[in-house]
Amino acid sequence: MSAQPGPAAPGGRSLRFRFSGATWAMALLIVINLFNYIDRYNLAAVENLVRDEFFAPDDPLAMGKMGNLALAFMASYMLIAPLFGWLADRYSRWKIMALGVAAWSVATWMSGHAGSYSAMFFSRCFVGVGEAAYGPAAPAVIADMYPVERRGRMMAWFYAAIPVGTAIGYSLGGILAEAFQSWRWAFYLMLPPGILLALICWFMPEPERGGAERVKTQGKAPKWRSYLIILKTPSYLCDSLGMIAMTFAIGGIAFWMPTYVYEFRYGKTVSLAYVTTVFGGITVVAGFISTLLGGWLSDYLRPRIKGSYFIVSGVSMILGFICFIAVLETPFPLAWVLLFAAVFCLFFNTGPTNTILANVIHPSMRPTAVAINIFLIHAFGDAFSPSLIGWVAGHDRNLNRGFYLVSGMILVSAAAWLYGARFLEEDTRKAPLRLEEDAAASDKEAANGSNPPVV
Repeated sequence: MSAQPGPAAPGGRSLRFRFSGATWAMALLIVINLFNYIDRYNLAAVENLVRDEFFAPDDPLAMGKMGNLALAFMASYMLIAPLFGWLADRYSRWKIMALGVAAWSVATWMSGHAGSYSAMFFSRCFVGVGEAAYGPAAPAVIADMYPVERRGRMMAWFYAAIPVGTAIGYSLGGILAEAFQSWRWAFYLMLPPGILLALICWFMPEPERGGAERVKTQGKAPKWRSYLIILKTPSYLCDSLGMIAMTFAIGGIAFWMPTYVYEFRYGKTVSLAYVTTVFGGITVVAGFISTLLGGWLSDYLRPRIKGSYFIVSGVSMILGFICFIAVLETPFPLAWVLLFAAVFCLFFNTGPTNTILANVIHPSMRPTAVAINIFLIHAFGDAFSPSLIGWVAGHDRNLNRGFYLVSGMILVSAAAWLYGARFLEEDTRKAPLRLEEDAAASDKEAANGSNPPVV
């Protein structure tokens, strides 16, 4: 993130620095994404406390129903995201994000007031609606502010908020639950910062669409047939397939990991706050460093290795699979070390894979492309994996069975990304031209149709 120098002092030294508008916008998006993931994962930190309040201790269906709370969030998130993506192609993305941030903050506060499992279920649905407004618009704004050569690093900074926010959600949820002797405060305290961030979003200026590529969109929204270009782009399809498989595995594992370590591996012989704090610390340190390093390495290798974003992502997933299987077979506390390595490898792809989505799609269709990706990776990814793990583990509380069941998808993601490397350079080159080429082809077809050949 660059800074612009202020007035020069005698001798050529700058007296102050004035940060660019893109820098402030980027900082705001990072902070919002941080709270996005705090709100998303604070439930996982207090899952066992919520379960104890709403279900009998010997209820064999309890863990499966708790997994369904993740499904409630994901279902609304993935189903509503395409609508907000379509709106973000046409209207102010900052105002759409403002409404989304306010909505999920209020819904999180409502989760704290839930008096029954049903109330908690519906509040998590509305958290998903709010995040659906933010998810497609934010990456498109970043792509319009930074050129392809720097985009991987900037996307990495944005997505580095995922491990940090996830870790804070885990840690803060457990700490607040013990401090207030109630799981509800993990949700109450998310409302004030969310409303403040929403108000700031509302007054942010909209960046020029396609400004980083110097592509003139003339403010015109794409035609309906133009969206088929997204599904005809090989890099987009390979990237989405890999993200589906990755999200299926990691989404289920992430939801159940605090409960797995606390109940299954430690047998409740340590405090919940200890488990959530250590796991949160691992997630924030390993995830933050690896997300930034993945974005930097992909940008560095881009002029040297074709398809570097895909290759870096695929290799890191293979290493992550090996480390995660080792966690399941290694006793704690030694397993913490292997869990750190697994988290490091599994977050390495975050910047590169999301950068691919921005690089291979025309600027005027990026929010919709991201929204379709959100739908795909959650509909076929982590919408059901937490519930699947919960149902498998429900009767004997053996979460290892569920983890083994879903972890093979990590290797599927690696295969999809390594295969996609062959298409990336060409798709990136064509992306700014595809909409115009499609319009020209459409005009040519119309002209041929209106002037049929004379026989």
